[in-house]
Amino acid sequence: MPWAPNAYPVDATAADRLREWLGSGRRGGLDAIGLDLSGADLSGGDFSESWFSNATLHGARCAGADFYRTDAEGADFSGADLAGATFVRANLDEAVLHCAKLDGTDLVKASLYGVDASRASFRGATMGGASLIDVDLRGADLTDATVEENSFKARLDQNTVVRGMRGSVFGPVELVEGTRSRTLGGVELEEWFRERGGDVRVIRR
Repeated sequence: MPWAPNAYPVDATAADRLREWLGSGRRGGLDAIGLDLSGADLSGGDFSESWFSNATLHGARCAGADFYRTDAEGADFSGADLAGATFVRANLDEAVLHCAKLDGTDLVKASLYGVDASRASFRGATMGGASLIDVDLRGADLTDATVEENSFKARLDQNTVVRGMRGSVFGPVELVEGTRSRTLGGVELEEWFRERGGDVRVIRR
């Protein structure tokens, strides 16, 4: 059977756009630029090379969905369930992933610049080659996540969980400690990961 969403967006304009796209046989990617897809259940859908720029997906369920090479710049995924989704080579620059669930998500070679991923869960996520620059990971859970030569100029704090995280990154990071912050890189950053149960090598440029 052709794929169909388990629940359409609450917003009528967004729901109509989705129905129109499905009715066309999904020729090309979905143009969801600026639409409000909050409340939708798009689990398992194939949105490869679609456009979600500045879209709103508050609390949306997109578990196992495929966003390969999708442009989601500025999209708001606050509280969304993205577990097991694929974001390979996707553009997530300036997106909001606050409190989103990205457990087991494939983010290989994705671009995450200026992203708010505070309190997001990346448990078991695959992030090899992804570019994480100016990413807020305060309170985020990176348990068992894997990285490989990632740009990792992130903002971390004492609530960022890195237990079981492994691989290699380019630093440095900004470590927020109360009202103050400091830059951490090289051996110091490796030790910070190690003390918290991670095994991450910091690559010297």
